[in-house]
Amino acid sequence: MSDILILRWKRSPMESAKVGKRGTIVVPAKLRKRFGLDEGSFVTAEAREDGILLRPAAIVPIEKYSPQRKAEFLLSTATSISDYRRARREVKKLGLDPDAIPHRPPK
Repeated sequence: MSDILILRWKRSPMESAKVGKRGTIVVPAKLRKRFGLDEGSFVTAEAREDGILLRPAAIVPIEKYSPQRKAEFLLSTATSISDYRRARREVKKLGLDPDAIPHRPPK
């Protein structure tokens, strides 16, 4: 019985929020401050058996590489002569001249 009482005592005070039009939820100010949520912040929503878990999320931009940059990666990371030949073929498939791409071939 004491285990149950300890678990209940350690829980954070419950906050309530109202779901508005289009599913918007206003997160109480205390919680927004505590978790660094400002207007426009992103959160993840995870379905749980007992409800929905909201967590702050970090959005990381995805870098898109140009064909030239891809070619540079392919050629520069080759570790053997056979790997380098394969990389040259891949670069040619990209429509580029492997000799025009700055890189160091493997020795």
